[in-house]
Amino acid sequence: MGHRRGRKERGVTPMKIRTMWVVAAVAAASLIPAVNVVAPRRSDAPPELSLPGGIQAIQETPIHARTNGYLRARLVEIGQLVTAGQLLAEIDTPELDQELVQSRAALAQAQAALSQAAAGLEQARATHQQALASLQQSKATLEFARVSAERWTTLVQRDLVARQDGDEKQTAWDTARATTDAARANADAIRANGGAMEANLASAQANVAANEANVRRLTALQNFRQIRAPYAGIITAWSVERGALITSGSGNTNSPLFRIAQIDTLRIFVNVPQTFVRSIQAGQETQVALQEFPGRTFRGRVASTAGALDPASRTLLTEVRLPNADRALLPGMYAQVRFSVALPEPPWLIPAAALIVRAGAPQVAVVRPDGTVRYQKVDVGRDLGSSVEIRAGAPQVAVVRPDGTVRYQKVDVGRDLGSSVEILAGLDGTERLVVNVPDSLREGALVRSQGT
Repeated sequence: MGHRRGRKERGVTPMKIRTMWVVAAVAAASLIPAVNVVAPRRSDAPPELSLPGGIQAIQETPIHARTNGYLRARLVEIGQLVTAGQLLAEIDTPELDQELVQSRAALAQAQAALSQAAAGLEQARATHQQALASLQQSKATLEFARVSAERWTTLVQRDLVARQDGDEKQTAWDTARATTDAARANADAIRANGGAMEANLASAQANVAANEANVRRLTALQNFRQIRAPYAGIITAWSVERGALITSGSGNTNSPLFRIAQIDTLRIFVNVPQTFVRSIQAGQETQVALQEFPGRTFRGRVASTAGALDPASRTLLTEVRLPNADRALLPGMYAQVRFSVALPEPPWLIPAAALIVRAGAPQVAVVRPDGTVRYQKVDVGRDLGSSVEIRAGAPQVAVVRPDGTVRYQKVDVGRDLGSSVEILAGLDGTERLVVNVPDSLREGALVRSQGT
């Protein structure tokens, strides 16, 4: 008995078993990663939407040459303010000048031909009038000869006069008839010639009109030797030097001689997400901020919206007009445009470190009640510094489930507030979110939560 008691004392006792279980539990617990968790809270930041955009001139125009030649003088430099109609450059056009001289000479010839045609037509009309008068006289003579011939014929038949006298009257009638026919034919010929002269006059008039149009065209091209500003603005670029060959044209055919921009008013185009479309109205005031002007906010207004969402991005193209009387802002600058918006309820606020962006999709890590982790996609909004706003979409957070496992969950991200972000959708406030999610933390992993 004593021997068996001694062996039992040297064996595994209940105390040792408990100790072994404790050691095993401690060892197992040490293998479960510990994560810091936080709970989302309601954001108290004023509701607003901040969108990036590039500043553009209210209008910018490339200025092309309208005539060929050589640059005689360039009178402006980049950055120079110009007024509407101000002379920017002059072009020498020797070929055009010679063509205009020839065109004016051709016009003079056409005008001379027109004068000659007009004179010929007047002469033809006068000759026609004379022919008509001669025809009338011939008709009168013919009528007298007819009456005389008929009377003498009657007298001859009565033997009151000699037949020879009657024959003479008949001959006179025949002669008058022939003369009248000749006068009529002459009048018809002169009238036909007058028609030809009228056609010649019309042709001469058309020739003069064509030459006048050509002279006007060349004169207009010659006037394009002077390049003038279409409106008041600033010269943003030039591409020619004195003596350069200038070719008329625009678009893809030639580079512009100058670029001018009107910058006393600027505009910014931004794409407003569908969530905020109802909050954007024409005339609405906006605030514009630039990193180059810390502490200064520029005020603008919504000028117009596209009236329809882009089907690909589900955003509304919106134009914001921005006064720039002091010309502090320049086209091409990058700015943030802030809109005051209305939300049905304040968004959730989470630390920026709780937001996960993997393969282009921001997420948060959520710890389940069992200590495992799940990753949850979120859509990031405003950066509030130590936290960011979350909107629905691709971004995620890692949520710890009640069983302690982790799941990844999509959220809708709002403003980025720096160290925190606002979450517009995807959270209900009861989640425990993993902060500083390690890359090794997988969906369903078991974790030990630390923090709230």
